[in-house]
Amino acid sequence: MTARNTICLWYDGEAEAAARFYVDTFPDSVMGEVFRAPTDFHSGQAGDVLTVAFTVAGIPCIGLNGGPAFRHSQAFSFQIATDDQAETDRLWNAIVDNGGQASACGWCKDRWGLHWQITPRALSAGIADPDPAVRQRVFTAMMTMTKIDIAAIEAARRG
Repeated sequence: MTARNTICLWYDGEAEAAARFYVDTFPDSVMGEVFRAPTDFHSGQAGDVLTVAFTVAGIPCIGLNGGPAFRHSQAFSFQIATDDQAETDRLWNAIVDNGGQASACGWCKDRWGLHWQITPRALSAGIADPDPAVRQRVFTAMMTMTKIDIAAIEAARRG
């Protein structure tokens, strides 16, 4: 059954490589069908990969090899909740060490330009704490980080 809502991600010829990386990196991810172009098209030839169906962290996606006309931006990102520092480090490092780029506050960009928020549940809990002083301390700590340091977030939460 086809999902009612599927995220379509635009790539310049590397949709299949990106999908395989996401499936290998993120839990609850699977590779789907690869569709090849039946004829030549504006950014490729007959037989080239046109679309790739995949699920990344439970979200159904289509990778479209649409050519160089459009690029990913930080206006769209996947936010991945992590349970501990080991998982946070593994996912962050997989993205950054595979041609990606670190950013601030748990954000990073993969080599295809797609943005990711690797967000420990401890950070989300701290920012949602009922005590405004705790929220402020956690937020202030987060603003100094690239990859999130859970021990530092928990220390800020405790005060």
